[in-house]
Amino acid sequence: MSIAAATILRLFREAGRGFVSGELISRELQVSRTAVWKHINGLRAAGYKIEAIPSQGYHLLSSPDILSLEEVREKLNTTRIGRQLVCLPETVSTNADAFHLAEEGAEEGTTVIADAQNGGKGRRGRVWSSPAGVNLYCSVVLRPEIMPHEAPQLTFLSAVAVARAIEGTTALNPEIKWPNDILINGRKVAGLLNEMSAETDRVNFVILGIGANLNMTQAQFPADVRSPATSLLLEQGLPVNRAQFAARMLGELDRLYMDFLQHGFGPVRDEWQQRCNANGREVVVSEAGVETVRGMFDGIDGDGALMLRFPDGTVERILSGDVRVV
Repeated sequence: MSIAAATILRLFREAGRGFVSGELISRELQVSRTAVWKHINGLRAAGYKIEAIPSQGYHLLSSPDILSLEEVREKLNTTRIGRQLVCLPETVSTNADAFHLAEEGAEEGTTVIADAQNGGKGRRGRVWSSPAGVNLYCSVVLRPEIMPHEAPQLTFLSAVAVARAIEGTTALNPEIKWPNDILINGRKVAGLLNEMSAETDRVNFVILGIGANLNMTQAQFPADVRSPATSLLLEQGLPVNRAQFAARMLGELDRLYMDFLQHGFGPVRDEWQQRCNANGREVVVSEAGVETVRGMFDGIDGDGALMLRFPDGTVERILSGDVRVV
């Protein structure tokens, strides 16, 4: 988006529901009234509905559902997450972009959002379908002063943040599946992928990768999708404003992360467990599609490992695998 277009949108935001005069826009941009008209038409072509009334000026009626820097930042209210924001029309992977930025010294909270990915990936290298114009693909740089073995705890922050954002923007009731899937009615609506750079005794940075299916239609899901998938659109029959969802999710993540830094993993762990789909139920753990063990879900420990209780009362820590509720 051009500087002129961004300036006009800022003037619309400052005016609220009021009009912005062509004279004011002309003065701000230091261009002629004819040039102002061209910029207004450019915004209209991008999907902004703008009313023009002689002697009153211009009035913004509605904005398109785009993940532009201006649209997300306008709705964002955070302390640390998203202070540095990168919005891309397309990329290979937001995680890869954020990882590169972190290696170059990007500050904590730097956030990369893309409208589309052509190399999105999920856990264990699985493909994450990332079409344009419908979903949220987002990665956040964090630099917590924690030990490397504690870094997996941050996955649980992401999961709770996404669940909260869904509740805050829809009437749906999400559940969390260990370790990193968000479900609605048993179908996956979001996934998380964290990556880390660390030394023996310290974390350099962690990348929180978040992919959420917002307005994806059934026809847009790959035929070979590995698990039942859905979107907020399919579940509620109404589209979600992606910029609003992104801002809400980043806001929730910001609050959870600040709380994590102050109080540790305990509060996040408690909320995660309340939201888990396996509470009090028998689960099966599989590796490569082959069942390895089954038992009663007994929560997660301080490192985020799944605790599996057997009939004889013994408990086993599960560090990896696919979990299915029996």
